[in-house]
Amino acid sequence: MTRIGFLYTRLRAEEKYLLDEFEKQPDVEVVRINDGDHYFDIHQAPEQVDVLFERSISYSRGLYISRIFEAHGIPVVNSSLVAERCGDKYVTSQLLAKNGIPTPRVFMAFDEESALQAVEAMGYPCVLKPVVGSWGRLLAKVDNRHMAESLIEHKATLGVNHQVFYIQEYIHKPGRDIRAFVVGEECIAAIYRSSENWITNTARGGVATNCPVTPEIADLCQRAARAVGGGLLALDLFEDEDGFTINEINHTMEFRNSITTTGVNIPQKMIEYVLAAART
Repeated sequence: MTRIGFLYTRLRAEEKYLLDEFEKQPDVEVVRINDGDHYFDIHQAPEQVDVLFERSISYSRGLYISRIFEAHGIPVVNSSLVAERCGDKYVTSQLLAKNGIPTPRVFMAFDEESALQAVEAMGYPCVLKPVVGSWGRLLAKVDNRHMAESLIEHKATLGVNHQVFYIQEYIHKPGRDIRAFVVGEECIAAIYRSSENWITNTARGGVATNCPVTPEIADLCQRAARAVGGGLLALDLFEDEDGFTINEINHTMEFRNSITTTGVNIPQKMIEYVLAAART
């Protein structure tokens, strides 16, 4: 019997799809672990499972619980190293740049005045982002100096986590971006996310349609996935006149709008990967 630890915050559509797929597997027991209902003694092994499948909504909860399991020899999908590399936008951008993978230009600053200087050096428009966050929250497109001054002052008052200023080049997209899904070494599917808004996340109203996985997209996504350590990843790509560029990589990917859109059983491919990791 293969025992899978299933770490979650709440059972969203994605988690329900994954659990349904696990139920179809013979000789598999799923141990559900709610990340808010448990406490963990770091001196003792947690739940005895063959692998922990990390699906926490909270980046920090998922990261620390993954580390606790790993400290006692239990593998995690995705690993805490991959989570750390994908969960922090600076770390992702630095790894992509280091590995020669196209990604938007980024300036980092740690003071209001230097942040304003960085925005001016980047040029308008540009994008201010928190280094940790998802679903397009707290993103700001900066169109001029007056906006920059106001936004930087506002961020500085939000606390220490927002006093790390991540300033990104604005990419002029054709009204859409691409979300691609990588499982192990394979780019299994991709969608276009279209919106009249410059933020195209489906969580923010973007409309999903199928995007053919071309050899160019597959190669770029595979290289980017390897740069952060691989696993079960969703990659956000921008298109411009020079080709494709990787914007962000997500380590607890959402896929509810992509199964029927692409015709690919994404949760089935994910649990096949998890089971392979458990049985290695």
